[in-house]
Amino acid sequence: MSGDTKARVRAAEPESALAGVRRPLGAPALRSPGRAERSLKSFVRFLGRNLLREFRSIVAEPVRELVRRGLSGILIAILASAAVLSLHAVDQHRTGAVLVRLVSHVRGDIPLPLVLLRTPLSLFVPARDMPALPGIPVLFLGFALAQLVLGRRRTLMVAYAVSLAGTLGARVMIAVGPRWWGLPPEAAHVVDTGASAAVVGLFAHIATVKRAPVLFFFAVTPTVIRSFEKPNLAGREHIVAITFAVVLGFLATRKSRKPAPVDMARRA
Repeated sequence: MSGDTKARVRAAEPESALAGVRRPLGAPALRSPGRAERSLKSFVRFLGRNLLREFRSIVAEPVRELVRRGLSGILIAILASAAVLSLHAVDQHRTGAVLVRLVSHVRGDIPLPLVLLRTPLSLFVPARDMPALPGIPVLFLGFALAQLVLGRRRTLMVAYAVSLAGTLGARVMIAVGPRWWGLPPEAAHVVDTGASAAVVGLFAHIATVKRAPVLFFFAVTPTVIRSFEKPNLAGREHIVAITFAVVLGFLATRKSRKPAPVDMARRA
């Protein structure tokens, strides 16, 4: 009787209870992914989403805007490139070099009102120790992308503001002297960076506003590294211009995130 009872109990056991017995020996058991694997997958998904978002904001949307507006969408880039090439050509002659120096050169040893007067044109002065043509594509791309992303007025304002910040920051460093982060007195006789500070400032501002770390890494980081490797006047001005451009970008994004005020009369 006891044997028959045990047989009936074993026959009544659910199929799932016998599944473990029927599994062939050596078959791998299913395991849930570990914490490291889940973290890696989450990071890959996060990276992919952000790269796609940056591609849309830095490449796809500006290209659509360019197709919609045509050459008027990059008018500032065209005029800036033409201005740099024209000033470079004029600067190759003795009389033209004197004219360019009088209307556009900015240094630390000239009065501040004259600096403010010359700064707009100084944005398009190529560096005398560097050829103008290799820098034209970068200048064109910087101003074109800025106009397509930021608009014409904001592009001009940011370019002028970061360039002026670099110039004024250099004057402060010269006044401080070679101690700490200052500059030696002979730096006051060196001509300012010209268009390079404005261009790298525009890239830094766009990368901050659009939260584009890839753009910042490739367009801004090399300038930062060179500036620390060679702590001269141009390097310090670039650091100041980039810092000021990033601050302006954070202020712009913070302002855009504020909720719009509710019109009480309309609600009533």
